[in-house]
Amino acid sequence: MPIGPWIHEFENTTHLLANEAIWWSLVCFVFLYVRKVERRSLQSIGFSSIELSHAALGLIAGVLTVFLFGIMYLYILPMLGIGDGIASTHNAAELMATPLWWRLISAVRAGVAEEVIFRGYAIERTIELTRNRAIAVLAPLAVFTFAHVPIWGWSHAPIVALGGLVFSLLYVWRRNLWTNIVAHVVVDVVAVIT
Repeated sequence: MPIGPWIHEFENTTHLLANEAIWWSLVCFVFLYVRKVERRSLQSIGFSSIELSHAALGLIAGVLTVFLFGIMYLYILPMLGIGDGIASTHNAAELMATPLWWRLISAVRAGVAEEVIFRGYAIERTIELTRNRAIAVLAPLAVFTFAHVPIWGWSHAPIVALGGLVFSLLYVWRRNLWTNIVAHVVVDVVAVIT
């Protein structure tokens, strides 16, 4: 995400904490904007009471997405002559050099923040503005994908786009942000522990 380079996220613990604070502040801003400016409930961006079935579906969706990523990495990208250079990027090396507990916190934050901003809020408001679900999926998906390029590079964009598309379709299908958050956290946790 573009916020990371602004503060050199992996430079030291202070920068790591500042990056997390920025992202959580953005989530709080969205919540406050929805509640105080728009005068709507958080249900208007996909938050409802969490149920075990939401978490279970999110877990299944996350595991299926990891499986899709495996197919992309092992078969599709090589067939197309595209290598995902994320593992060799400086940022990936710095991320993997952080303690596991920090990577897990970052995975949870990414799951919450990115789903609130790029799925719940963006999709719901784009549907309202355009009355077109395809635009409501594709416009935020493009922003989500391009936002990852400064950190992870163009070679990783197909993976980000695939994950973003899965999460977007899941959101449009269920309209439940808890399901998306669980799915996203599962994917990111697998990424930071492997």
